[in-house]
Amino acid sequence: MNEVSTPPDWATVQVASCNLLNLALPGRVFYPNQEPYGASEHERKLDWLGGMFRRLNADVIGVQEVWDEAALKAAVARSGLRPPKVLVPGAESGAEGTPRVGLVTRLEVESVRSVADFAPGEAVEVPEIGLHTRFERPVLHAVLRTKRGQRLHVLVTHLKSKRPKFLQDAAGTELEDRDDPRVVARASLRSLILRGAESAALRGLVTDLIHRTRDPLVLLGDMNDGPQSVTSQLIAATQAVAYDRKARDVALFHAYDVQSEPALRRDLAYSHVFQGWPDLLDQIWVSEELVGSAKFAIGDVRRVEYFNDHLHEGRDRTRSDHGFVRALLRFKSPPLSLPLRQAEQPAAQQEP
Repeated sequence: MNEVSTPPDWATVQVASCNLLNLALPGRVFYPNQEPYGASEHERKLDWLGGMFRRLNADVIGVQEVWDEAALKAAVARSGLRPPKVLVPGAESGAEGTPRVGLVTRLEVESVRSVADFAPGEAVEVPEIGLHTRFERPVLHAVLRTKRGQRLHVLVTHLKSKRPKFLQDAAGTELEDRDDPRVVARASLRSLILRGAESAALRGLVTDLIHRTRDPLVLLGDMNDGPQSVTSQLIAATQAVAYDRKARDVALFHAYDVQSEPALRRDLAYSHVFQGWPDLLDQIWVSEELVGSAKFAIGDVRRVEYFNDHLHEGRDRTRSDHGFVRALLRFKSPPLSLPLRQAEQPAAQQEP
């Protein structure tokens, strides 16, 4: 008698990444060369963000460029959605020096931490600056639980931009000629090294979380480079899978590339426009547990969508200068109890 296979009972989780473009309270100076938001301008920004959050209707939103946690809470409240948890480590009383990343979620939060320092041995020497030992914008790591109990790691990141890193003294006075092409190239090299160092350090964090485990991981963030760039691949190492199948255990996969509804790839995949050129800086990456074709899959990425129409509506800081990206994840329910590979057995069971 032939067995009848039962289709999986899917549980869904929507995740999104949103760069909010300097979200701060009115009257609060965030950069010395930029005017603080006035009351009316701040209200327009909250209204716009509230409307976007309502459109996204995501269970998990990783956000970047938040100066004040209170401003994010106010924007989320404008969405009219069921009150979620809003977490921005380092910006609870206002961030200093640089904006922070945060998390907005309707899921249960098991734990959350802010990772600022590189692990031992990961520091990198930057020309004319010195040893780079920490993320300029600390990474947020949260452990969440879906409604059906699936454990989910979420990393939210905002890597160093491509903006040239010019030398300054302690008072902020410029020490280099910004009009000299050679100086600009050198300053751009410093930015690349800074972003590369952060990418390598983030790679270490990713590996620690997914190596020899079956817990899925989602990385949300503004990578400040494209999915196939050297810095993005430092983090994801997806290309290594082509010649080393074992590399899947510690690789990340670009959600857009592994979505299971390719017919829905109707959106132009870009999230930022610089001098007329579109680029995909804002990305969602998943571990192999959410790649439907993987041996150890417990779910998949159903579809990925980009919300970028506002990028062509003119420059206005009450809107973001980045498009938002959203992915629909599906989990087989109840969570599968998958066998571990031999190399993944607990250390106590391995031969000495």
